[in-house]
Amino acid sequence: MISKKATLKDFLSSTKSKINTHTGNFNLFLISESKTSSSLNKIVLLSTFSLLMLGVYFFSVFHEDFEKFNAYQMSSSLGITFIAIAVFLFAFKVLFFIFKAYNYYKYKPVASASDQELPTCTVIVPAYNEGKQVWDTLMSISKSNYPKHKIQLISIDDGSKDDTWKWMQDAKEKLGDRLEIYQQPENQGKRQALFRGFNLATGDIYITVDSDSIVTEDTLRNLVSPFTTNEHCGAVAGNIRVLNNKKEILPKMLDVSFVLSFEFVRSAESNLNSVLCTPGALAAYKSTAVHKCLPEWINQTFMGTPSDIGEDRALTNMILKQGKHVLFQKDAIAYTNVPEQYVGLYKMFIRWGRSNVRESLEMGKFIFTNFRTTNKSGIRILFISQFLKILMSYPLIIAMLFFVALHPLLFIGSTSISILIISTFSVLFFTSRYKTTKGIWAYSYSILYTFALFWITPYAIATASKSGWLTRELNAVK
Repeated sequence: MISKKATLKDFLSSTKSKINTHTGNFNLFLISESKTSSSLNKIVLLSTFSLLMLGVYFFSVFHEDFEKFNAYQMSSSLGITFIAIAVFLFAFKVLFFIFKAYNYYKYKPVASASDQELPTCTVIVPAYNEGKQVWDTLMSISKSNYPKHKIQLISIDDGSKDDTWKWMQDAKEKLGDRLEIYQQPENQGKRQALFRGFNLATGDIYITVDSDSIVTEDTLRNLVSPFTTNEHCGAVAGNIRVLNNKKEILPKMLDVSFVLSFEFVRSAESNLNSVLCTPGALAAYKSTAVHKCLPEWINQTFMGTPSDIGEDRALTNMILKQGKHVLFQKDAIAYTNVPEQYVGLYKMFIRWGRSNVRESLEMGKFIFTNFRTTNKSGIRILFISQFLKILMSYPLIIAMLFFVALHPLLFIGSTSISILIISTFSVLFFTSRYKTTKGIWAYSYSILYTFALFWITPYAIATASKSGWLTRELNAVK
């Protein structure tokens, strides 16, 4: 919710749809040039590979020091303990990756349901200081090929300080009775706006769409289709791509990251019926499941403070707790704006990190109980992996700082080797999915995260009790 540069016109002119006649699935491919769009982007990529090659050189020169270091560690009980933990974590990560890869391979999106099979749905679009972007969002939703008599569209202005309400009124004039608009008396937060929308909704399925997102015409019907085939389905996560990824560097990096996060990770989770987080930008919920936990959700607190972040992850958790399945639809796509500057990026990550800490603790309260009748081993493995990341956050930071202090050049070398190996998978995955060279931004993103965002998780743990959207103040000055 930072940039308003990407509009519906930009979206329509820079994308095209392609129907896969063999499977009936809708695939959207970004039309992208193989070359980067500015000299700065080229400089960043050149710097990325220069740094990685320099790191490889350092590792080749100092790898004997690495072997000596390991030999020295083996001479003490503390060192043996450290190496044993490191080996265990590495083995777990390798096995967990294989586990995810297997479930990704087994995953298949649910085919689009017929008009007769589709349930009634309510689309809720909360907005705060979005300006014209909310108009673009509402227009893209109105162009959906979902049966018109089965869809209710609601947009709620959460006390915006800009012209968001005027753009919502303009959309109302154009869409007439197809759109309902409401205005909060003051800014109360996204959770409160969604709560109002849930209570106004009349559909069997509730769909939430962020006001800085654009959907394709098949998005809604693809998103809702799993509810028609799976009686246990309580929620469905959409597939999120980056909208403002044409010029700025950070959105290019995040687009590659999102593809891996959604199309690989959530596909694997979906095969286990256990997607851990439905994204705020695009998600669908069974209305009965929402109302069953709505009082708990709106009154949720953490360490005595009302929760005003992580509303999507919290709702997902509560629906999983009911024993419901949470799935992912790869062909239900929304394009959303992401931060273009470092400050906005780290604030977004801090908010996500705090939510992850809070909801992981909440999930720990029920995950090893008999919370659902269907298989629970998969979601428990997912939880263990996620909780290990939190548990090991501080030890890994301490080990990293120790390594840096002991041998900084060897640290750069070994880190570069790791980035090359791990990021190459992201590059290959992105390239195979979208037939473009833009996947190379995975290398730059890994370097950025390793050296400039490594502190996010430890900081989020230490400040998990703090509230606040963080990026709203940036939004207010746009």
